[in-house]
Amino acid sequence: MEILVFKTNLSNIEHVGKVTLPLNHHPHIVEWNVDLHDCDKVLRVIAKDIRASEVEQIIGNAGYYCRELV
Repeated sequence: MEILVFKTNLSNIEHVGKVTLPLNHHPHIVEWNVDLHDCDKVLRVIAKDIRASEVEQIIGNAGYYCRELV
């Protein structure tokens, strides 16, 4: 398992709702959450065998910004 951390522009519950289905149904994502109180709107993903670019694409396909914090 690995933890990936991303900066996003998911700024409210409605935005999070739009990415919930694709994140929940991804076979390699075990758990995820968004800290809406953090200035970077941090998305943390616990996953197995997934690239950061895959998560960025999922969020991007929903119309939001997402870049891995390294």
